[in-house]
Amino acid sequence: MRKLLPVLLVACSGAAWAQSGEVWVDAGESILSNSGIGSTSVTGAKDDFKLDNGFRFGFRFGFNTGSHFGHEIQYAYSRSHLIASGVDTGGMGIHTGGYNFLVYAMPEGSRIRPFGTGGVHFSNFVPPGSSATSGGGSTKFGVNYGAGVKVKLTSMWAARFDVRRYETRKPFDLFLKDGWLHQTEVSVGVGVLF
Repeated sequence: MRKLLPVLLVACSGAAWAQSGEVWVDAGESILSNSGIGSTSVTGAKDDFKLDNGFRFGFRFGFNTGSHFGHEIQYAYSRSHLIASGVDTGGMGIHTGGYNFLVYAMPEGSRIRPFGTGGVHFSNFVPPGSSATSGGGSTKFGVNYGAGVKVKLTSMWAARFDVRRYETRKPFDLFLKDGWLHQTEVSVGVGVLF
């Protein structure tokens, strides 16, 4: 048995080294649609409270498990504004974390790699005057999908462009909310490959 363990470790080490990782920092625009989140009154309107577009920045850790497949874990912070009956009540944060599966059109090692992606996420919506660290906000789950392209600049550095759509249940459980919140991410990023 003692002789078998080193043989297995050496035999499996090639598969482990064939996998590669990526760390990304990205920034861009968060574009919201169907952004009416409801009313505090049953006689109000579905968009008495709504969210506005804003900026976003995030981090992604990618792990390629095959020549055409990969996985990503992500975190993003989006800054929106909460609009109440046409009045801007202040900035509102949206913290999003999730997992995505990636399918690449070109094999690993290619300089340009277009990809499609889909996954699941959660978003914590933090209204003006609240803090996510003190339990403020409303957390909702959703799905996301999109496409992008990664471009290898050197053996260590790369750039990317993403367009993704996040479908999330509407926060705060207000009256008259209708449908899901649609958040479109348009972002560019820079990454380290290892």
